[in-house]
Amino acid sequence: MRSTAQRTLASTALCIALLLVIGWQSTAVSAQESEAASVQPVLPALDDEPDTDVDDLLRDESAMLAGEGYLYDPGDRRDPFKSLLEARDRPLIRGPRPEGIPGLLIDEIDISGIFVTADGPIIQVQSSDREQSYLLRVGDQLYDGDVISISGKEAIFKQIVDDPTALKPFREVVKKLNP
Repeated sequence: MRSTAQRTLASTALCIALLLVIGWQSTAVSAQESEAASVQPVLPALDDEPDTDVDDLLRDESAMLAGEGYLYDPGDRRDPFKSLLEARDRPLIRGPRPEGIPGLLIDEIDISGIFVTADGPIIQVQSSDREQSYLLRVGDQLYDGDVISISGKEAIFKQIVDDPTALKPFREVVKKLNP
């Protein structure tokens, strides 16, 4: 059992702690009140003309809700505001593929030669479904991509991917020279 002195000492300590908490709260409230009293609202000057700023804000808001006046630059990332279920912005070519280089698919070609000329490197490609061979330079457009770079034994292509969940709308394909 506790002695009477211990009980009075504990109750005194409890009372002091309560007084400190109450004092701290009252100083915080009075500081907030004095801060609120020192801040005075800035009211706009009253004019006889109607305020056009409110009209402009409402017009801008309605334009944004309508999808106008909005610009997003995704850089190399997928636009998070476009639905994954909608078709891509790229026009689809229907029907047969065009003749020549614009009709070549990156997956269907094989590199049969690499030539270094004064104008830069050139690759000779053979399509698996066509009997002709074609000469390609850096920047040439194919049906599903384009040529990015040509080195001594390989060429790198940038192939467009139709996967809406992919972070990049393209992938790099490296084709090596077949011996």
